[in-house]
Amino acid sequence: MEKAKNKSMSFFQETVYRFCQNKISLLGLAIVAGIVVVIFFGEQISPYELGVKQNIMDRLKGPSAAHWFGTDGYGRDIFTRVIHGTKYTMMIAVPATVLAQIVGAVLGALAAFYRRLDDVLMRVLDVFQAIPAMLLALAVVAAMGTSMVNLVIAMMLSRIPGAARSSRAVMLGLVGQEHIMAARSYGSRDYQLILYHIIPNALGPIIVDLSINLSAITLQVSSLSYIGLGVSPPTPEWGVLLSEAREFMRTAPHTILFPGIAILLAALAFNLVGDGLRDALDPRLRD
Repeated sequence: MEKAKNKSMSFFQETVYRFCQNKISLLGLAIVAGIVVVIFFGEQISPYELGVKQNIMDRLKGPSAAHWFGTDGYGRDIFTRVIHGTKYTMMIAVPATVLAQIVGAVLGALAAFYRRLDDVLMRVLDVFQAIPAMLLALAVVAAMGTSMVNLVIAMMLSRIPGAARSSRAVMLGLVGQEHIMAARSYGSRDYQLILYHIIPNALGPIIVDLSINLSAITLQVSSLSYIGLGVSPPTPEWGVLLSEAREFMRTAPHTILFPGIAILLAALAFNLVGDGLRDALDPRLRD
């Protein structure tokens, strides 16, 4: 009965149906939706205005009705800072991931389409991929300075080699297919084959890779801010909140607990969505 139902569905409908069957991935999607709501409506959600004004009388207070997540070492409301920190973290992670995936998809398509260029591109990417992504990002930030734009560039460069390789692996299987050959016989130019036939047919795996890279870059951004090479205080980026709470880890653990949970939930949600998309798009699971 289920097989007959799946056969009557379009590709998109079947993908959505398979994704919705995965309850864990739906949980991840719900968290992602919550992150999007917080980004756009954070000022309305947070009970206090975001500011740098210190209130020493309220410093290091635990969670209460007045301060849901407690206060930090300067008396500022942690819930407000976590809410606003969502925007700053995602303002770096999302553009960096999307740009890395776009550049990686283009490089992967060129490598798969032009065999002579493939050898050159892959050897260059091998050099960059031999450097751990975090170390490469650290080097770029140290050379260019700490700013939002430089962080986006650093995160993007650290993820391009992996994105290009995964895109190339998918597109190698598409280059020799009949519809590509038919389009070429009708006079389509190389760039038309790449833009209109190869890349669109590889969008599924590319989107899956994007969601998983978004999780990794979210952790990287927070890690760089934590060690002082990312966003600078008093900007409430999640890594900055963790860094500011280090000295109070034992005396006021709530100061580090809630920003850490925010980072964990975001990274976990993106991974769960990526896993669900991978299963939903897997051709081996289709009848």
